[in-house]
Amino acid sequence: MSSGPSDENVEQTKRRIRTLVNEVTELSKSDIKAGEYYPAVLQKIIAALAAEGGAIWLIEQDGAMRLAHQIQLDPILMQGDRIEAIQHGRLLSRLITQGRAELVPPLSGTGDPDGEANPTPHLLVTAPLVANKQPVGLLEVLQRANSPSEAQRGYLRFLEHMTKLIGDWLQSHTLQQVSTRQEMWQQADQFARLVHDNLDLRDTAYTIANEGRRLIECDRVSVAQIQGGKAKVIAISGQDSIESRSNIVQSLTNLATRVVRSGEPLWYDGSTEDLPPQLEEAIEDYVDLSHGRTITVLPLRQPERKTEGDVLASRNETSETRQRRDIIGALIVEQIETQLSKPTLEGRVDLVYEHACRAMSNSLAHSNIIFMPFWRFLDRALWMFRGSTMPKTVFALSALAIGLIAMCIIPIEFKLKGNGELKPTIERNVYAHANGNVEDVLVGHGAIVTAGQPLVIMKDDDLSKEIQNLEDQSAQARQTLSNATVRINTEKLDKAETNRVNQEASNARSKLVELGEQLKLNRDKAEKLIRTSPIDGVVTTWDVERVLNRRPVVMGQVLMTIADKQKDWEIEVLLPEKRMRYLDYAFSQEKEKNYLPVDFIMMTDPSVAHSGKLYITGVSARAELHPEDGPVVKLRCIPDEESMKKLSRDPGARVIAKVRAGRRSAAFVWFHEVVEWVRAYLLF
Repeated sequence: MSSGPSDENVEQTKRRIRTLVNEVTELSKSDIKAGEYYPAVLQKIIAALAAEGGAIWLIEQDGAMRLAHQIQLDPILMQGDRIEAIQHGRLLSRLITQGRAELVPPLSGTGDPDGEANPTPHLLVTAPLVANKQPVGLLEVLQRANSPSEAQRGYLRFLEHMTKLIGDWLQSHTLQQVSTRQEMWQQADQFARLVHDNLDLRDTAYTIANEGRRLIECDRVSVAQIQGGKAKVIAISGQDSIESRSNIVQSLTNLATRVVRSGEPLWYDGSTEDLPPQLEEAIEDYVDLSHGRTITVLPLRQPERKTEGDVLASRNETSETRQRRDIIGALIVEQIETQLSKPTLEGRVDLVYEHACRAMSNSLAHSNIIFMPFWRFLDRALWMFRGSTMPKTVFALSALAIGLIAMCIIPIEFKLKGNGELKPTIERNVYAHANGNVEDVLVGHGAIVTAGQPLVIMKDDDLSKEIQNLEDQSAQARQTLSNATVRINTEKLDKAETNRVNQEASNARSKLVELGEQLKLNRDKAEKLIRTSPIDGVVTTWDVERVLNRRPVVMGQVLMTIADKQKDWEIEVLLPEKRMRYLDYAFSQEKEKNYLPVDFIMMTDPSVAHSGKLYITGVSARAELHPEDGPVVKLRCIPDEESMKKLSRDPGARVIAKVRAGRRSAAFVWFHEVVEWVRAYLLF
């Protein structure tokens, strides 16, 4: 009856051990950190063996033993100066070297103070930890001394299995550490190459800020330069430009300036208890704006210039010697959301700091070289004469020289360009000869008219009133003369009365003559109010009826234009005044003929080229100011017969003309305007 419960207890114990083994297996396969792995594994092993305690020992790189984690380990074994701890350490060293699991009885040893021993009243169940086929530590379990021998052998088998799992975790953890360390060194190597790749101060500062933030894995890195005793922020990671007037940049500049003046690095982690008042005020102002958790400000100093081969100089350098070096800037590292531990942050910041000091120093020394912008330009310009580019450069320069010589030797046609319009040779304007109102327009645009044909009827009310008044006065004068003549002929008047009547008749005759002359002049004016065509032709003024009808006009105003389209046509070209010397020179070279060829196109059909001639008599003797083309000289060009057949003969059609002014060198033709500008605006 008693065997049942005993078997059930055994089965429960086995299940519990299997569960613990599976848990240890899962832990060993995970990426858990060492500070969490060792306590969890050791706790499960002790629970599985129902042991009193245990410890995990690891071998350091220098061969010393380090306690990774312990549970209920005797305190005397952790005191390195106690003889018991020394003997116990010798025992562990032998067990690790031996390389197999072993049971060590309680209170056992050689009795020699220089020997090994188990000074504890517990049975030590030990098994070495192996990773990559190398012993790396020891798993030690403190078990009850009165355990059965079969149970002790089971303890050894169980511990051997656990050490294999722990060894697998150690191997993967070591590989991960090596991989992380290798990746870190690769990033550091890349940072070093990038930060020393450029000697431009601004580019170097931005490389330190951006690549330094990536290497440190913080939120922001800034670089400041010392200018006139103050720190000026010249680069902030993640920003292409800096707004120096912003509050946060001014606050950062103030903080960096005060740290630089103190000469000591600032490590701010949220507490300002140990800071001087001036730094406490500056850091609080900046934290209020940046919300940084940790802020590090390190003065960048001139690196020590070591003699070649003096590899121990940096090791022998004291902090006092380092502080005597000139400060050239500041490195500011901020953590806002990230939270690196201080040892990790210090290590990475130190790596960035050393390279930043040398890179900034080299960039400042390079920038302070006299005439550096000129030397940089010269260096960039001389790249064409280095290495494999030399033959290509020589070939290109030779081709350029040949091209320049050819431009100065080979002549091409020199043409003077001007705008113009097509006009009939016979064209007359119809002017208003007096002030008045247009009463009627008798013709329209495009109407064919003959010389003397009425075109516009004008009316002047004042002139009509004046004529009527003169006619009335003439009638009165004639009546006065008639009455005087009748009295002289019919009445017997005395001498005095006769003289008076004769005087009235004489005055009337004089007045009639005067009024007749005035009336003739006014009637002539009235006749001129009817404007007639001066020539046979066509009305070319557009929409003349709407423009003139019932409108007031003044003396001298152009009412319309009449053109004779059946006769010859000409092109009026507006040549810029500054081109006249070339035109005069071209005429002086043409001694056999007194004209220059002209090429022109009509804007109504620019695909067809026409030709004509410019005679010297067709050049205006004076320059005029054109509202669009400025100072110009008018040229009258005559199209040839073939071109006349193709022209559409629309008066006023726009034309672009080019006068052939002889042959000049290609360089002169292409660049004469540049030479003129230099002479007029630079040399004059």
